Amino acid sequence: MRTALDPRELSRLKWRCRRGLLENDLFVERFFDRHEATLTPEQARGLQTLMELSDNDLLDLLLARKEPEGELEREDVVQVLHLMRTAPIRRPPSSPHARRAAEEQAGDRLARNSVRPETSRTPYDSV
Repeated sequence: MRTALDPRELSRLKWRCRRGLLENDLFVERFFDRHEATLTPEQARGLQTLMELSDNDLLDLLLARKEPEGELEREDVVQVLHLMRTAPIRRPPSSPHARRAAEEQAGDRLARNSVRPETSRTPYDSV
């Protein structure tokens, strides 16, 4: 039977999922953003099992550098790992206004990240 977790269990699980590596926290945060409302007790058990791993071992699994083996080769663990690895779907903007805004944002990011020639002088320049 697949029922969602009650709010108290969900809160405890979120607290348990806080990690020491920012990269792991980003995966966990994205997972809860997308699946919190539909998380089942079986998935919660799989997530708890993953949270027992060290930060580096967890990151290796999340980045698919390694695959689950041994006691991690359980249905619940593999399912949660798949959900955590799945990248969000990016849909192109549908309206012309939204497309133009997205193109402007992309252009702004490109301009901010491009290398500009240095025009100012440093204290080490000869006078």
